[in-house]
Amino acid sequence: MPRIEPLAEVPDQPMGQLNIFKTLGKHPKVFEAFGRLGGLLLSGKGFPPRERELVILRTGWRSGSVYEWGQHVVIGRREGVTDAELRRLRTPGLDGWPEADRPLVAFADELCQTNTVTDATWAALAARFDEQQLIELTILVGFYRLVAGALNTLAVELDEGVPGWDAGD
Repeated sequence: MPRIEPLAEVPDQPMGQLNIFKTLGKHPKVFEAFGRLGGLLLSGKGFPPRERELVILRTGWRSGSVYEWGQHVVIGRREGVTDAELRRLRTPGLDGWPEADRPLVAFADELCQTNTVTDATWAALAARFDEQQLIELTILVGFYRLVAGALNTLAVELDEGVPGWDAGD
């Protein structure tokens, strides 16, 4: 049961009538700010979409947010995340990850665990991404940790047709 009953619908919501929006819509100022930052991070104009989704999914799993996980399984599949990768994202450690993806998963793990990343992880990502992308990546993990905490605390229910933890099995 949700802790806050969602609105029946959110007027003029281009992202759809998802439970997260119908819940946050009960606080219009937070909803507006949330939408601006979330929309920017999901725009695909800064950080590559597939890599973004790997990081969001790992952050959702590390944060214990089935809602975040399920919504981003849908988005991630659209951006090229495979079922094998979904299974691997739910497995601790970096075994099986190709060299290009390993630092992305490590980045999410380290930030979720210690609120910082190692110099080795940073250097691997800095060799591939520019400064703006590195800033965006850092904000991405922080934003989705905040989202996961809000979703879990508010007990936002999965939307119809959205997979749970077993996606990719």
